[in-house]
Amino acid sequence: MATSTIVRVQRAFDCTAEAIYDAWLDPRMARQFWFATPPAGEVIRCDIEPGVNGRFTIVDRRPLEADPSRHLDVEHTGRFLQLDRPRRIAFTFGLPQFQSHETAVIIDIEPQGDGCQLTLRHDMGPADEETREMLERAEEGWGRVLANLERALKG
Repeated sequence: MATSTIVRVQRAFDCTAEAIYDAWLDPRMARQFWFATPPAGEVIRCDIEPGVNGRFTIVDRRPLEADPSRHLDVEHTGRFLQLDRPRRIAFTFGLPQFQSHETAVIIDIEPQGDGCQLTLRHDMGPADEETREMLERAEEGWGRVLANLERALKG
């Protein structure tokens, strides 16, 4: 039996669990933090169909490191598996340009005093060489998403 590789990222927020939960499902808000690569990256498409089995497609336009005058559009796709407001969002996650399979992400939001704590777990699948190479990038990427979320909520 293969062991899964799990990326786990946590962040405390000084807003309600409902505000965090709703931000993930609101396309106007989500385009400010889902996969937006600062400082020059931008989300050029953000389609979210909230609901169990609802789908999302988010396209992030990133400047190429070798030639910042050119860009790469990275498509992120998925389907919502579980929505339990304001405590949990679970979805499949895919990068069709870079991998042939989808993975799973679970976001747990726990109220704490006047704020909340968000724990994101990304099951990247069996621990093979490709997954190990992506592990650090995935951890950094999800950390950026949560930092962007905090900035977006502060307006």
